[in-house]
Formats: sequence, structure tokens, C-alpha cells
Amino acid sequence: MALYPIKIPSWVKRTFSGLTWEIQNPGNKVFLTFDDGPHPEISPWVLDQLESAGALGTFFCIGDNVRKYPDTFSKLCKHNMVGNHTFNHLNGWRAENDRYYQNIESCQRQMGVETNLFRPPYGRIKPSQARRIAREYRIIMWDLLSGDFDPGINARKNADRLVNLAKPGSIIVFHDSEKAWKNLEVMLPIVIGGIKSKGLDLGKIV
Repeated sequence: MALYPIKIPSWVKRTFSGLTWEIQNPGNKVFLTFDDGPHPEISPWVLDQLESAGALGTFFCIGDNVRKYPDTFSKLCKHNMVGNHTFNHLNGWRAENDRYYQNIESCQRQMGVETNLFRPPYGRIKPSQARRIAREYRIIMWDLLSGDFDPGINARKNADRLVNLAKPGSIIVFHDSEKAWKNLEVMLPIVIGGIKSKGLDLGKIV
């Protein structure tokens, strides 16, 4: 069983220093991010959790889900930040570069809003892809991977560990998807409350 949350080693961040792994900021903010939405039921629930805590988040959206659920996407855009997560959740390691770039642009057109944020699905991106994409986007990775997508985790223990590891500037990955829903429903309220109790704020990436 994998141990989550996974904290990205410092040597990885140094090796791929052109990608954004943390965001140091004067407001001592932690950044909650949500991948793979929008989802018509889960994404609004996430928004309710954030709003009730006076928190904001960043949603990396799949273009095909934006196409399916435009009203939910509009709700995400109202106060929070949205980013590009490709149109079909492509794995950059397996995709030809031109197809990968076209998929990103298809997502951008479907979203119809200006964003300079991109997150590669699975965190997998070739150096050649990163160099080109970085001309137009900030490539947002993460400091902490929640593991909410793994059905074998202990959600409460993982949430507590996530709170302990979070620090100013941390970027944390959750998923507003059906695969992650069972764990997300347990983990997110604990993480939001725990991070706030540490005196840290929860902000969107800008």
C-alpha cells in the first residue's frame, strides 16, 4: 500500500526547477488544487466546503468535462481560479508532442476563459513538452499529493498527515472526480479545518 500524502523530494524540485512546485507568499497561504473536474455533484460540494471556510481553490479542468457540464464550470470560475488539464486527460509521456499541444489548445478553447495555468495529467510531461508549454502557461505541479484517488488508503489518517506536512507555500492535490469522491468527502473538511487551525490561509493560485 502506498504511503500518502506523498511529499515531493527536494531533489526533484531542483531538477525540474522550471515547474512550479510551491508558491512562497507573504500571506502564508496554502493552495488547495482539484484535478479532473468539473463534476456536476462533487465540484459544487467542494465549492461549498471552501466557501463555508472562507477559502479559495484552484481547479484544473478537463476540457471534455467542461463541455459536458458548462454550468458547473461557470460556478467554478465565479470566485476560484481555473486551469487547463488537457481535453482528454492525456499522459504526456505517452502522447506525441503535437497531439499533446493540440489537446491542450482544445481544452483552452472549450473553457473559453483566459488562464495561464496548466497541470499535466498524472504529473507526467516530457522536458520537450514543458519547454514549449512554458511559453504560454505556468506549469503547476505540487508539493503534496493527497492520494484521495487510492481506494486502499485510510482517509482520516491521510488527512491528518496532510495537515501536519502542509506549510506556507504548499500546493496540495485533490480530485473532484468520482474515483476520489469517497476519500475526498472525508479528507477535505479535515484538511481545511486543520490547515486553518495552524494559522494558515487557503488561497487560489494567481
